[in-house]
Amino acid sequence: MDLETEPVKKILPLATSLRSQGVVTEFGGLPFGAFKLPPSEAFGLLAAVVILLIAFGSIIAMGLPILTAALGVGIAIAGVGIWSAFLTMPSFVTSITAMIGLGVGIDYVLFIVSRYKDELHTLNPHDATVRALGTAGRAVVFAGCTVIISMLGMFLMGLSFINGIAIAGATPVFIIVLASVTLIPAMLGFIGYNINKFSIHRKKPVVGKETGWHRWSRLVQRRAWPFALGGLALLVVAAIPLFSLRLGFSDQGNNAKDTTTRRAYDIKAAAFGAGSNAPGLIAIEASTPAAKQAATKLADAVKVTPGVASSVLQKLPSGNAFLINFTPTTGPQDAATEKLVHHLRNDVIAPAVAGTGAIAYLGGFTAAGIDFASLIGGRLPLFIGVVLLLSFLLLMAVFRSIVVPLKAVIMNLLSIGAAYGLVVAIFQYGWGASVIGIGKPGPIEPWIPMMLFAIVFGLSMDYEVFLLSRIREEYDHGKPNGEAVVEGLASTARVITAAAAIMVCVFLGFVLGERAIKVMGVGLAAAVFIDATIVRVIMVPATMELLGDRNWWFPRWLDKLIPKLNVEGTTPPVRNPAHLGPFTVGD
Repeated sequence: MDLETEPVKKILPLATSLRSQGVVTEFGGLPFGAFKLPPSEAFGLLAAVVILLIAFGSIIAMGLPILTAALGVGIAIAGVGIWSAFLTMPSFVTSITAMIGLGVGIDYVLFIVSRYKDELHTLNPHDATVRALGTAGRAVVFAGCTVIISMLGMFLMGLSFINGIAIAGATPVFIIVLASVTLIPAMLGFIGYNINKFSIHRKKPVVGKETGWHRWSRLVQRRAWPFALGGLALLVVAAIPLFSLRLGFSDQGNNAKDTTTRRAYDIKAAAFGAGSNAPGLIAIEASTPAAKQAATKLADAVKVTPGVASSVLQKLPSGNAFLINFTPTTGPQDAATEKLVHHLRNDVIAPAVAGTGAIAYLGGFTAAGIDFASLIGGRLPLFIGVVLLLSFLLLMAVFRSIVVPLKAVIMNLLSIGAAYGLVVAIFQYGWGASVIGIGKPGPIEPWIPMMLFAIVFGLSMDYEVFLLSRIREEYDHGKPNGEAVVEGLASTARVITAAAAIMVCVFLGFVLGERAIKVMGVGLAAAVFIDATIVRVIMVPATMELLGDRNWWFPRWLDKLIPKLNVEGTTPPVRNPAHLGPFTVGD
């Protein structure tokens, strides 16, 4: 909510006269939070323009991804507006739609246009378009499917507003994929050789020249074990804080110190205790004498419960309902408050009303947050498991391999785990929190790990599909596994790096928002950065070198069972048997 709502606008001026007399007056509560999403889309577009100019060196080539992303986001937001007539949509879904649409729109078109530019060295514009769409375009379709699967997996959480978020995230991906395989080839047909017009690069790239990425890939292959173990160690160490993750809602004590809500929170806590910001209530229905007597005894038991600062029993005029208002000794986001809620429900309320006919429920804003965190945390493993399984099956069908998709899933989990660890270290431990404007450490909002996984897993699988499809293409055209990895990495690393850099800049723009948005921004930026560096240019070439042709092992019986999805779009020539190791495709 923001400060422009009518009730808030009427209340705020009432404090003017009090303040003029020296009375400290502040306002607390959600309506006074003045929450606004940061203009991260503007930062993202500006960063995209600069990075694409550096990557492509051409104004026209730079404009295609920007134009497509902008059109896709506009159509997707309109589509979400239609969806909102049938589904519950949170107020911030348009920002999620814009964020995801901007990211995948630039990424997908970047890969297609980059492949088109490469093919123009040897083909005419028509054939180059066909080749780019038949290779990078197919990779875009399959990568988009992984993102959509990841986003729609949130339906497993069983909450209506999360279903709305899932649709809002999947819609722009679907629109961008359609635009990538229809609008982009049409535009390339108009542009032709002019794709390199208005170039800012002084030197034209030399086709077939050894690049720094070729040399880097061969360096990793020569020292595959040290690089693989070193990369694994970095990811594991970064993920260690994840094991102390505590889900819960932060309170207004986390707001910036210059906000009225933070000052009101501090004044109230100093005067009445930290628990005054976390009041709870117990509603009791008691229609029999035994139930009414149980309600009175329960009120006495709550009053003397450790962790309860005070409690008041209220009786409704009808005499059949009671209300116990209690105040904890600790604040809303403290772990002790969560323990108190569970203790009251299990060890105080349940025994007091058992067999008396009384019905009692513990509620309140703080208790509702604890329940929500418990619900999300309980369903999160199912959501993650289903998304991993479906992504594994899709990649297995695409690459005709068991090892490659299994390795991709494990590596993506490691990179996401490392990002989670960084989030916990900053926002829960408080390491360096002041640098990004965090008032004090606290728990991680329950919906954030779910959103981080859905978005990051989908985007990281994008990069995996683009890289592995190019490696598989080189491998199927007769190159040994090691050389296929070198060529695949060298031909995609520059584009993946540019795409990741754009995404990092987009997500870092969210650090300008309030705490929950900061968590999302830092988590997403960290995950994409880790995936595009440690995973994509260290772990992937190192592990593929160590596994050799075993990367492409696929049992013959499974080859007949799983439908074939040819991401390369071409029929590869018969491979030279000398290139194959002890495990060959089809064994």
